[in-house]
Amino acid sequence: MRITSQQISAIRASASALAGDAARVWLFGSRVRDDARGGDVDLLLELDDAVAEPAQLSAQLAAHVSRAMDGRKVDVLIKAPNLKLLPIHTIALSEGVRL
Repeated sequence: MRITSQQISAIRASASALAGDAARVWLFGSRVRDDARGGDVDLLLELDDAVAEPAQLSAQLAAHVSRAMDGRKVDVLIKAPNLKLLPIHTIALSEGVRL
């Protein structure tokens, strides 16, 4: 996995602050592969409760994490009961690493 323990802490803290302590965060994509280089940070935010403004939450978490990672591009997917489950969610959960 190609993120530091400090970055993991920053991601967890941002997710908790924005979505609550029950939020679970998964890192997926090229950052979980040690043989890859570069790449953005792909996160899945998994929630047990419905989200009223998913686009806003996604943008806020991406901005927080990007600032913590010196401007690195961050993409955030949200999985919640009121949102449509897409194939990318399944991929993120099966290939990702829970932070």
